[in-house]
Amino acid sequence: MGTLVFERRWGEYRHWRVDIAPPVATVILEVDPDGALADGVTLKSNSYDLGVDIELADIVDRLRFEHPEVHAVVLTSGHPKLFSAGANIQMLAASTHHHKVNFCKFTNETRHAIEDASAHSGQVWLAAVNGTASGGGYELALSCDEIVLVDDRSSAVSFPEVPLLGVLPGTGGLTRLVDKRRVRRDLADAFSTRAEGVKGVQAVDWGLVDGVAPRSRFAEEVDARAARRAAGSDRPGVGPGVLLPPLTGAHVAVQLDRDRRAAIVTVRAPSGPRPAAPDDIDGSWWGIAAAREVDDAVLHLRFDEPDIATIVFRTEGDADAVLAIDEVLRRHASHWLVREIRLLWARVLSRIDLTAKSLVTLVESGSCFAGTLAELLLGADRSFMLDNGEAPPTVTLTDANDGWYPMANGRSRLRTRFCDDEAAIAAVVAAFGKDLGPADAAALGLVTFTPDDLDWDDEVRVALEERASFSPDALTGMEANLRFPGAETMDTKVFARLTAWQNWIFQRPNAAGPEGALRRYGTGARPSYDRNRT
Repeated sequence: MGTLVFERRWGEYRHWRVDIAPPVATVILEVDPDGALADGVTLKSNSYDLGVDIELADIVDRLRFEHPEVHAVVLTSGHPKLFSAGANIQMLAASTHHHKVNFCKFTNETRHAIEDASAHSGQVWLAAVNGTASGGGYELALSCDEIVLVDDRSSAVSFPEVPLLGVLPGTGGLTRLVDKRRVRRDLADAFSTRAEGVKGVQAVDWGLVDGVAPRSRFAEEVDARAARRAAGSDRPGVGPGVLLPPLTGAHVAVQLDRDRRAAIVTVRAPSGPRPAAPDDIDGSWWGIAAAREVDDAVLHLRFDEPDIATIVFRTEGDADAVLAIDEVLRRHASHWLVREIRLLWARVLSRIDLTAKSLVTLVESGSCFAGTLAELLLGADRSFMLDNGEAPPTVTLTDANDGWYPMANGRSRLRTRFCDDEAAIAAVVAAFGKDLGPADAAALGLVTFTPDDLDWDDEVRVALEERASFSPDALTGMEANLRFPGAETMDTKVFARLTAWQNWIFQRPNAAGPEGALRRYGTGARPSYDRNRT
């Protein structure tokens, strides 16, 4: 498959069409069977691989930034009587375990971005399921706020993964059934073991879809629902939006230390003119460009560098320049574009939290861990701050660190870090806006260790070498447990269950072995299962 490319260009998609008729956009899935990322894979029945979802993720972002006049999005299929067969089974059977799990995680994050747009951007998504939607195809529909199913006596929604493939619906389908759509669990059980799925009025009665309509009135029903949703949006009535240009790498550098199995990701502070108002912002502005570059770097490390155990975050530059960016985001928080920028950072930071690599932050001389960039410190599994005496580095926290960028658990990294200890949080809040040196940062619990000049290199080296020596499976499980303390949300459940249950199931012979369900699907041979329950 080679090195993956996560950037796409608007209007040059291989698998999707986008029709914009403000205030509604229609996003049409029409997969090119010969357009798979992997050789020898045919994407039949509107099934998808990672490349299809990379394009969808790009569409979601560009609709949010480039088309403020779009207030509702209809997701549908370009194939009559077929919505989507979901993730391509041939692709899954041929993929490495590493790719399968990261594919499921990426698709989950893309569906979360759709849900985020509906919940926070005034750009609500609706699914027009104009044919059968099975597996990941139905999961794609589940990411939308409303689902309308064509009632033609043949089209159904289904989760065939358990009865046919020996795996789970991989993009959070089971969790979204019960946590998002509130489907009764016995009905969800019956649905998830019925390979042929559920049709028509019964799908409405069970809560699997919001409405049905015969094919003769299907478009009319979808249009009416989209118009109602669009009418409730607070987005501008007209454009233009902000174009997202190609990434330049001007703000983020990645250096691989293969001996220690670490990637050093350095985020540079903004430089040059500082826009004072949203009308001065374009897609190359640091607040947008740096977030996109961090996101791209993390995705490459996930997919292309499975041997890298640890991501080490560094920053360079003027902390006041970072705080100046934050001031624009603070002063104009109600502006649609500023809202999108803050939501973009929230999604990027969440992708970091959900990455199955250790997260280490180094606060050194010349660092700029302030405001938004201080989130990289608060979200670390472990952090080091240099105590070099006369000119030590500082960190600066602000209100940006207490609510702007919620984690998957719905809380800030600050509150998550201190497990909702109100006294500890109050002490940090009282220090908002102050340049905190090593002693103060350590006293407030913002960093893990503060080595001096003599010990810095050795302590960091030993920590990275030790991390690389541990079992990666044990680390993935440990970190997933420790990063999200406290009450669960739908998102924490989705990603925890992917990390644990699906990760485990994907390695079991019943699914992935030579006689397992994934390998034998479509061959006419039944899978051979180890019948012991564990």
